[in-house]
Amino acid sequence: MKRRNLVVHAPGDLSLVEEELPAVPEGGLLLETVATGLSAGTELTFVKGDNPALERRHDPELGLFVAGRETPAYPVTRLGYMEVATVTESRTPAFAEGDTVATAYGHATAHVADPLTEHLVPLPQDLDPVLATYVAHLGPICANGLLHAAADAVGPTVSKLGQGVEGRRVVVTGAGLVGLVTALFADELGAEVVVVDPDERRRGAAQALGLEALDDDDVAVALKTRWRHGAADHGADVVFQCRGRPYALATALRTVRPQGTVIDLAFYTEGADAVRLGEEFHHNGLSLRCAQIGRTPRGTSGQWDRARLSAETIALLHARGGDIREHLITDVLPLEEAPRLMLDIAARRRAALSAVFTC
Repeated sequence: MKRRNLVVHAPGDLSLVEEELPAVPEGGLLLETVATGLSAGTELTFVKGDNPALERRHDPELGLFVAGRETPAYPVTRLGYMEVATVTESRTPAFAEGDTVATAYGHATAHVADPLTEHLVPLPQDLDPVLATYVAHLGPICANGLLHAAADAVGPTVSKLGQGVEGRRVVVTGAGLVGLVTALFADELGAEVVVVDPDERRRGAAQALGLEALDDDDVAVALKTRWRHGAADHGADVVFQCRGRPYALATALRTVRPQGTVIDLAFYTEGADAVRLGEEFHHNGLSLRCAQIGRTPRGTSGQWDRARLSAETIALLHARGGDIREHLITDVLPLEEAPRLMLDIAARRRAALSAVFTC
């Protein structure tokens, strides 16, 4: 069987390439794509050529980026991680032909999957496939941020995702897709949420979701004046930093209360040289925790894994799916139009909060 796969040949050069799929092995599945979502932030770093992995090699054992690469950076043959597919051939009793699953294999029309090594989430029949593109990876990224906040508040014995935000004052810096889904999670779990972003359109999307949204100009002064916990104790209980810009991290550190925690979900492709760690971070005794989907908080893995974070995502989509479909998914296009749209977004000729390509 052949498939079409989106390949980045070089910065600014991408196209759909026809490829031959291998035969489905014993225990495997053939998946035919229904919808595939665009994560504009991470994916476009490969289209623009500014992803750090293009010049430096990540050593997963040491957890270090080291100079040089063993193989050429391009072509990038796997791009994307928000897929919904139908099982059209199954060689395992774990899945039946006709099942719909969420998974992550990139912008391709088909995929041969191994259920033993890949994250496959069976989907309820009542969930819109366009919304379901969030289930396998994007939603768990955001839910993992909430889980880190919960672990920071109560330790590794987290029983509910909302334990770090329920009844607390929360700021989300960055109103892109990750920021807005994180804000919706916090709002749904009982937090008082303020979204901060300099872009008026993104603030408008947050407001359409029923969230308070503020410009980042002097926002730390405004929120610390509003939120007083006691003498010399002002600010947000927890901040989720969701924009890969140094000034956004600086805003997050300025907004959180003394000895508070910033949960960082952002990807800083150019580093963060402008973050002034000698100011609020040092004088207020702050904590900065990176929450990436590859790791749940230390000590929680026995109770929390990506499958549970996907289940939390499905619950959020059932509760707020109508709002997300109307206000966050700004473009639904055939996969054939993916190269043009991605090049337009990368060149800032077009803005898209979230796009989904259909097959």
